[in-house]
Formats: sequence, structure tokens, C-alpha cells
Amino acid sequence: MWRSLLLRGTTCLVQVATPRLLHQRPSPPLCARLLTRRPLHRPPCGLEPRGEGYFLAHGGTRAFKKDAKSSVEAPVSPTTITDIKQYLRTKEIPFHDGYSCLHTPSIFVEPSARRDSFSLFVDKTTGQFLCKDTLVEGSWEDLQDCLEVMQKEEQDFLSPRVLLGYPESVEEQEDREWELREVQRIWSSSVPFSDLPEDEAQLIKTMFQITKISNATLKRFGVRLFKPTKSLVFPWFGGPDSSLKGVKLLSAQSTGTDKVIYNEATVPKCNSYYNLFGLPLVGRMDAEVVLTGHELDTLAVSQAAGLPSVALPRGFSCLPPILLPYLEQFKRVTLWLGDDIRSWEASKIYSRKLGLRRCSLVRPGESRPRPVEALDRGKNFGHIIKSSIPAAHKSIVSFKQLREDVYGELVNTEQVAGVKWGRFQELNRILKGHRKGELTVFTGPTGSGKTTFISEVALDLCMQGVNTLWGSFEINNVRLAKIMLTQFAMQRLEENLEQYDFWADKFEELALYFMTFHGQQNIKTVLDTMQHAVYLYDINHVIIDNLQFMMGQENLSVDKFAVQDHIIGAFRKFATNSSCHVTLVIHPRKEEDDRELQTASIFGSAKASQEADNVLILQEKKLVTCPGRRSLQVTKNRFDGDVGIFPLDFHKSSLTFAAPIKGRHKLRKLAGKPEDDEEEAGEKEVKEVKKEKAAKATKTPRSVKKGNESVVK
Repeated sequence: MWRSLLLRGTTCLVQVATPRLLHQRPSPPLCARLLTRRPLHRPPCGLEPRGEGYFLAHGGTRAFKKDAKSSVEAPVSPTTITDIKQYLRTKEIPFHDGYSCLHTPSIFVEPSARRDSFSLFVDKTTGQFLCKDTLVEGSWEDLQDCLEVMQKEEQDFLSPRVLLGYPESVEEQEDREWELREVQRIWSSSVPFSDLPEDEAQLIKTMFQITKISNATLKRFGVRLFKPTKSLVFPWFGGPDSSLKGVKLLSAQSTGTDKVIYNEATVPKCNSYYNLFGLPLVGRMDAEVVLTGHELDTLAVSQAAGLPSVALPRGFSCLPPILLPYLEQFKRVTLWLGDDIRSWEASKIYSRKLGLRRCSLVRPGESRPRPVEALDRGKNFGHIIKSSIPAAHKSIVSFKQLREDVYGELVNTEQVAGVKWGRFQELNRILKGHRKGELTVFTGPTGSGKTTFISEVALDLCMQGVNTLWGSFEINNVRLAKIMLTQFAMQRLEENLEQYDFWADKFEELALYFMTFHGQQNIKTVLDTMQHAVYLYDINHVIIDNLQFMMGQENLSVDKFAVQDHIIGAFRKFATNSSCHVTLVIHPRKEEDDRELQTASIFGSAKASQEADNVLILQEKKLVTCPGRRSLQVTKNRFDGDVGIFPLDFHKSSLTFAAPIKGRHKLRKLAGKPEDDEEEAGEKEVKEVKKEKAAKATKTPRSVKKGNESVVK
């Protein structure tokens, strides 16, 4: 039955960071599974300091895995909340309509043993379910299977043991056992702050800038010190028995200024770490909670405000839907995720998941820093929380409501500009950064390296914490992942296979996902998958390579330009409504080899250039004697209007592009030139620079001969 359910799904996501193996097994009557999360690869043998933080190093030999697509997530055909409610009514199952979930009685607990009659939660958006009493979870189709079996066999509950489905593989069992041992080893080796000498405890607090947090607060939350790496240890207690499920280690690094850089390491790995720190201290009758982006902030809120507070497992970069049932009991949720624009944007996105009616947001500002800093400055927590802004809003707003947002953008100019690239400084100078909610159109000649270049651009952003979804319809995911891994390692790994596991482990930690489409696809199917990924994985950047594969065979009888305009409009709407950046690769029209591309060269350019916020063109000048010279030209930048062109250097060994540092042509501004003259701008500026050099040479009084060259002093 589970195979038929998978076949019903029309879309798939392959995730780099949380691999899962689909084992061959007989078809069970039920297709649910226990909420246990295990990494596919053999885990490390210890936690070691390396560079600025910690990493989990591999131990043992490498085992070859035949299944290249071992990490397949298959979202089945989308369902609606109306369908879910109608089905539950036909089965005569009572339910409560919650904020983000439907609450129903758990079918995995005997009626006489149910502590909470409504402990099974069904996500309104995806249909995923979770039983808080037994930690059984699965898809909407899984729950339907369970209910059908119960009705057919006339049972009033199902045992969780039936839902195991299939035994663990030897490798999975070893990985899980290792994780449990490693968690226990770190926890038993760590020391409570109350057992530390006073001077040592004060030194650690100073290092983490938590001098105002008392030992009593640290003890209540179970925070300890791991002495070998001078790291704070935050426990993850979960399950019906509140057992230790994992730990997060936090190290601090000084930057020479007042700020401290924090580095995190988790066991299990970060993408299998689903903890709401502070949740065990929340009472069953508590109706208000403060949601923070950091464990230290949760400590500060609890101590200063006396309110229940929990921290997201990965800061404001992700709110996994599997955690939503644990936040259903609260009638008021205050999101205080940080003190910058990125945390403010995340707060607005997460309030949609949690339910706009009950959410309020703490707006970043000088008088409203992050909680741990507010505690250090002696701020009034009660006043900050009471002055938080309701997330629900009307369709029409006045400038009075926008006034603070406008001021915030003026004050935080750099943050508003978006996430900066680490490898493409020239791109930062023109576009200023990568911003959510924008549409970028990227084009270039066939065979010029469009996919290779845009993969490095996306990888650069992903390394900065931008959750990324790749839709490659031209190149299969294995080959694309190989290109990106080579760019990540900056070397040819086929010549250094002994380093493969090291780089693969680090690459696996990136929030990078792939759609498993190949060839022509229907636009609705692709958009459904993108929407699913944005909700489930908090995707911030989607790359579609390329647009021509959206124009399927069913549209052959329709005007292809009208079809393309419809597709571009759909992507534009998705980017705006989902607050997600979409990069769309479009092939250009056929041009003469000796002519540079321009905005008008984009296939069906009218709609594309009109809807796009940014237009990027990969230029390639064909040469007979040596490889072609490449450059990147920005012909549209809606953010501030700057356009320009800069050269690219391709390094075949690492499959990377890098702009040369030397030379005056590193960045050539083209602002103010009409689009018709853009293709000639490069040649004109080269001529102008030559004239300037010639003029300087005639005015210079002295010159020294060196060989056959004249060196001007």
C-alpha cells in the first residue's frame, strides 16, 4: 500500500541535509512511522574543535551506497482543510479547529488510558499528523489508512507497535545507538553551574555575555558546561517519559568588538534536531508563551518576565511544522526572535504558520534589543512584550502603521539590502544583496556555463544561511550536486577521494534541497512543490533551471509567448506572496556570435524584463585562440537602479568563477545608458580608459625604460 501511496505523489524533494533511506520491505497495512530521526551516514566518533566552532568528524571506513537518491521525501497530492474536515466527519471523529492544526482523539492510545482526549494533531496545510502521547507521526494518507483499518476490523484504537512497519537496518541501528551513547557521554561529562567554583562560573558567564542570568535559572533549564570545549550544553528532553533525546553545544568567540559570535553543534545532527528548548517547563494550563530564536534569549525572558518561553532549534532560519502541535495550547504567542531585519521578516512568516490571530511581533529597534541584551541593559520586559505588534492586519493600511517600518529600513540600510555574497563582491556592489520576495531573470549563451555559475551563486548564499531549493530540469540532481560539492570544496574531489567524506559531511549540513523533476513539467505541479517546500523547510531561495521546461507538450497548440507570460506571472506572484526569492533561468534568442546579449535578447523578453526585479546576463566573447572571455552584466536592478558589468574568471579545477582583484575594469557602471546601447557600452569604456592612459602618458615628465616596455612613474 505504501508504494501505491508514493506513486500517487506527483512531486518529490531530495534534501541534502536530512537523508532517509527507502528500504525494500513487504507492503504493510499501515504506512505510519514512529517519530525517530536517524542520519543515514555513519556518525562521528567524537566532538572536536575545528576552526571557529565544532564539527562532527567521521570515524571508521566508508560504506558504498548504491542508492543515489537515498534521501527522498515524497509529498503526496495536496489536500485541503475542507477535505480533511469532511473525511473526519464521515468517519464520525470529533475534532477541534485549532490555530494551525485540527485536534482529534488519539487512535494510538486506549480510550481508558488517554490523559488528553484530543492529543492527535493534524496539520491544516499538509495533513501531517502527530500523536503527542506516543510520538507517532505520518502523512494524511497514513492516517486515512489507519482509520480504514480500525473501521474494517472494528477496533477502537491501534497499538503504536503495529506502526513500526519494518525493522531497522544494521547501519541505522548502529547510528541510533551511537547517537544515544554520544548524547549520554556529553551530558554525563558536563558540569552544572552550581558545581563550578564561583570565579570559573563568572568567567564562563562573561565569555557568553550572560552575567545577569542567575545560576538558579540555568539549573531550572538544565544548562551545563562541557569543560573540554568550554561550551554551554542545552538538553533536549522529549517524549512521554521526558527522556534525554539530544544536546546542543554552544561555543563563544570574541570578535575584538563588543559582539560575540556563537557557534553551535548538535547531537543528533542539526537537521534531525527538533527541540523546543524550555518546553518541559511549560505548564499544561499556560496560555501565553514567548518564542525566541536562541536558548540564551529564552533564559533571559523566563528570568526577567516570568513568562513561559521556548527557543526554536535552528534560530529564526526555520520553524519545522512538526513542532506546531506543541504550540497549539497557547492563546497568545509573542515572537521575539532577534534584533535585526532578518529576524523581523522571519517573525512575519512564522506568524502565518502559527495563526495570525494569536501572534504578536516584537519589532527590532534600539529600545527593543534581543532578550539577552535587554536583560543586560536593564530593559522593562513587560513593557516590550505588551507593546508588541499584532500579526493580523487589514488589507488597507495608513502611513501611520507603516511609519516605523520605513524608519527601520532607513536605519538598517545594509540589512534591508539583503544577504551579501561571500565570493562575488562585485555583485554586492551592484545588487547590494540577495533579498526575499524578488524575481531574478538570468540568461546567457548556450554552453557558456549558466548552470555552473548560478549554482555557485546559490551555493554562496546557502552558505550564508539562505535555505535553498533547486529545480534543475536539464541536469539530473546527482550531477548538479557533484558540481556544487566541487565548488564547495574548491577542488577536484575525484583526485582526492580520501577527503570526500569530510567535505560531504560539511556539505550535508547546508539547508539545500532539490526537486526531483527532470524534463518538461506542468507549472502547477512545480508551484505546488515550491509552496510545500516553503512551508515545510522555510525555503528563502528557489532556482528554476530553466523556464523552457515549464512549457510542456500540452501547450503546443497555444501561443508560446502567452504561455511564457502566464508562467512568469505565476512565479512573480509566488515570490511576492511567499516572501521567497525566485531565480529564473531563461534561454536567450538566437543572436549573432559576435554580438553581446542584451535585455531584449531574452526569449519573450517583454513580460520577463517587466516582472523581474533583477536581470542578469552571462556574456561570453568567443575567441579562436583561447577559451571565451566571460563577464556578468546586470541590466536591471529595481532595488536602487544600479547596473553594471564585471569580468569572470573560470577555474576548471574547482568549477568556480571569480572576479580578478587587479585592474580598473573590475566594475564598470552602465547607469543611465539606454538598453539599446548596453551591448556597446563595454567597448566604449575600454576606449575611454585607453584615452585616459594616453593622456596621462603625455603629461608625465619622466618615464623609465624597462626592457621593451615604458614604465611611467
